Amino acid sequence: MDISTGQHQRDQKTSPPGPPDRDDAVYAALDLGTNNCRLLVAMPSPDGFRVIDSFSRITRLGEGLHASGQLSDAAIDRTVAALRVCSNKVRRHRISRARFVATEACRGASNCDRFVNIVQRETGMQLEIISAKEEAQLAARGCDPLLVPERRYALIFDIGGGSTEVTWLRVGEDGAIGKPIDSFSMPWGVVRMAEEYGNAESNPEMFEVMVATIRNLLTGFERRHKISEHLREGRVQMIGTSGTVTTIAGAFLNLERYQRDRVDGRLMEFDQIRAIVERFASMSLSELAAHPCIGPERADLVLPGCAIMEAILREWPVGRLRAADRGLREGILFNLIAEDRREGSAT
Repeated sequence: MDISTGQHQRDQKTSPPGPPDRDDAVYAALDLGTNNCRLLVAMPSPDGFRVIDSFSRITRLGEGLHASGQLSDAAIDRTVAALRVCSNKVRRHRISRARFVATEACRGASNCDRFVNIVQRETGMQLEIISAKEEAQLAARGCDPLLVPERRYALIFDIGGGSTEVTWLRVGEDGAIGKPIDSFSMPWGVVRMAEEYGNAESNPEMFEVMVATIRNLLTGFERRHKISEHLREGRVQMIGTSGTVTTIAGAFLNLERYQRDRVDGRLMEFDQIRAIVERFASMSLSELAAHPCIGPERADLVLPGCAIMEAILREWPVGRLRAADRGLREGILFNLIAEDRREGSAT
């Protein structure tokens, strides 16, 4: 599987030029979030990289964190079990370079150091706790292949389990590399939203409360950058990278099972997205759990994620959204490969 580019831009450059890569170079990127543990193992290719192994598991590391301020023992146990699988994959592939990063749950937990030490002892992996700003930049970097040069600015949002990042960037001359202008992190993701307000099942009033909570946080970013002025002139494109967005894209395509190659890069009109959200809102929790693009582990998180997304769509009515089944891990890989190419060209 080559994830270097979306279907609509197969000829677009996705990584900086440089000398040929070593045939045996293997890279790994781990994204440990509030809700998911994800790993990608890849080798460089002429137009980006080729994935040779991957892993994803819902661990809910941040479950109950907002109320207690700590990672629970049960959440730690679930996450360490997933990280053991990742560690085995890393050892098996004899990784040349890697970054193992953790985000909002670890940033906010008072017992994060204890958790990191447990991970180191049990798996041999050294977690790196990154800032919200770096998280946003890496997620945006991973979406570079989906940018189109016709619209010179882009809004990229990443709805996580414990936080949501919004990045405002200028698109490069060739459309390949976005230049971040600013990013904004909100301490609201699908897990915290669900724990605070419930899953909004058959409750449109609560859904609107969740939308308003996020909308109130976006206004300062809008005032600072006057994004709406660029939007009115048709200069803005929007990309969403999150399980919420890819789930909606899968439902929009009526997939009987999730297919990344059909979802990644999919362009949807706002009206089409809202029709899917309305359908989800009319379903019971058991019906959501039975949906082929949702499943029982994420059923209670879908509508909270949709509320966060709806707030962003209302604040910046671009009209169309491109779904991205890519983000932080891909950004890490692009950066690691680019760094090695720069070092190789300097020797």
